[in-house]
Amino acid sequence: VSPEKLALEALLRRALAQGEFQVYYQPQVDIATRQIIGAEALVRWQNPDRGIISPAEFIPLAEETGLIIPLGEWVLLSACAQTASWLAAGFSPFKISVNLSARQLSDPQLKARIVLILETTGLEPANLELEMTESAVVENATVAGATLNELKALGIRIAIDDFGTGYATLGYLKQFAFDSLKIDRIFVRGANEDAQNAAITTAVILLGHSLNMTVIAEGVETEAELAFLEDQQCDIIQGYLFSPPQPALIFESLLVTNNRLFGQELATVSTGVVPFVPLSDREKSQNLSSSGWEAV
Repeated sequence: VSPEKLALEALLRRALAQGEFQVYYQPQVDIATRQIIGAEALVRWQNPDRGIISPAEFIPLAEETGLIIPLGEWVLLSACAQTASWLAAGFSPFKISVNLSARQLSDPQLKARIVLILETTGLEPANLELEMTESAVVENATVAGATLNELKALGIRIAIDDFGTGYATLGYLKQFAFDSLKIDRIFVRGANEDAQNAAITTAVILLGHSLNMTVIAEGVETEAELAFLEDQQCDIIQGYLFSPPQPALIFESLLVTNNRLFGQELATVSTGVVPFVPLSDREKSQNLSSSGWEAV
């Protein structure tokens, strides 16, 4: 193991203990109405010495060391708590999408952790969507199948992320009965003028709809891409055309502005940070619950 890797692992452990992580939210927008109907929760690490550390650098290490379990749990807790407060304030419909890694999918305690988080935050299962990549599902096919069926039975939505870039067969779409299918940005990019990307994107949208899935296009950056996706009857978009991932307070201002367009009166929301407490420690979670932290 390289010294750089060991140093980063030490930083990562300290960051978990000291709460250096933040959850950012990228809007998901209904193409037909242009209304924000959800968000993807994305973890960001602001290190006091090194500044922003890219997820591409620390997520694989967290996965390798098993630290993705407590980190993923905290992200899910934060995102569910924040979403519950937005829903209580009148931002509806709203669904939060949270990524699950391969390591989390193979965690035998995953379902129990998620149930506890939903109970603690008061978020309805229908307002939560869990995203996983094709490769994460294929890597853990047997365990993933059983776990995903249990989560779906609770009413949680399941999405397959980065579709078309992994090595899943179409049989997996049938086997796992996903609710949503996310088209990877590499196919969306320039789909309005790149014939191959146009063909792939169109085919994926048709496939998703024929299997009764909601189709979400990632990485939408131009009006021309949006117009193309609208013509192909894609359901939902996310990307820099609408907004990059934002901290909760800035995302909330987008929600307020967007909802004003629809003439909705909204309550005020207080946005805060959920402290990092591993929920696998049931006693600590009960202490959190009794202290009223969910009103963040």
